[in-house]
Amino acid sequence: MRKNPYFYQLNHIELTHQEKSSQIRREINLSYQQLKGRYPILKSQNSIGVTLFALAILAIVVVSIAWSRAIVPTWLMIVSNAFFMGVLHEIEHDLIHWLYFKRQKTIHHFMLFSVWILRPLTVNPWIRRTLHHHHHKFSGTLHDVEERSVTNGEQWSIKRLLTTPDVVLGGLFRLHRMFNDMDSEVKNGNLKLETSSKLKRIMFLSIVPVTIFAHVILYFFFADLLIGWLSEVFELNLSFPHYVNNMLISLHGIIYVILLPNLLRQFCLHFITSNMHYFGDVEAGNVIEQTQVLTVWWTFPMQLFCFFFGWTHSIHHFVVNETFYVRHIGRKKAQEILRKYGVRFNDLGTFRRANRFRELSNKEV
Repeated sequence: MRKNPYFYQLNHIELTHQEKSSQIRREINLSYQQLKGRYPILKSQNSIGVTLFALAILAIVVVSIAWSRAIVPTWLMIVSNAFFMGVLHEIEHDLIHWLYFKRQKTIHHFMLFSVWILRPLTVNPWIRRTLHHHHHKFSGTLHDVEERSVTNGEQWSIKRLLTTPDVVLGGLFRLHRMFNDMDSEVKNGNLKLETSSKLKRIMFLSIVPVTIFAHVILYFFFADLLIGWLSEVFELNLSFPHYVNNMLISLHGIIYVILLPNLLRQFCLHFITSNMHYFGDVEAGNVIEQTQVLTVWWTFPMQLFCFFFGWTHSIHHFVVNETFYVRHIGRKKAQEILRKYGVRFNDLGTFRRANRFRELSNKEV
């Protein structure tokens, strides 16, 4: 029998996907218990979470001040801030699952607000909580709006590449098809009408006003760069009105310290997550078909800015209520378990198949 390069077959054992998923959870949870037994400090969940939160913000502040004083070059500041904003994104994800300060709501919501404001290209995290929980229940379906909003399931093209980090204009390009698919799911009995209506409503509310405002600033910033380049190359006298130029000047610090690092981080995260999640033909409830582990070498620069999301997110689909740092520290044992039970690794055919688990049908091409 020809060995599949990304699919490990258990010898002489036939298990249902539910049995495999249950066994994966059991074995990964056991490995985490053993890890925490060796390093009891890992049990101090709130303390570690708030410490990482504070250190990441401190690093962003220090590097940004150093940049403003011409001590650190622009490229290094953007790269450094993007990395630490990737850490903050993981903290937000843990907060969405109530893993820090669940009983101390003031601290919890303060942390959630802070990580959002430092990553304003993302959607409102309180609303994202609803979208994310829906994603866990219905990952890979036509109404998995969280993943579809970041290009999951689309054929690869220049359009997909350019809209990968953009949840505003890029999201508008995807909206019509997503809504049509959701309406079809309602007609087919796969989605409740009230759930569909709620998802459509909160998708819009999640980007108002912060996310839209942050994106619009970047649209003007890049348009200004393009106009300046065209004017120089073709000797044209093009420019924005003075009030737009004044706005861009006044927002110079925010653009470079916050928005550009987030654009880099968001592109990397969306590229990784949209290609490690499968879409459209995932068997209902089959967690093994929902994701792959993406560790191929050329993704490393992108993994760096989303805290190695492709290495560990598949683990999260099986063991939801564990922190990102435990998941990262214990990833090697967990990956061995995933591989043993048939979770795919580095299935690069996903780029050709528009993220389908199986081959595209003629209707989908």
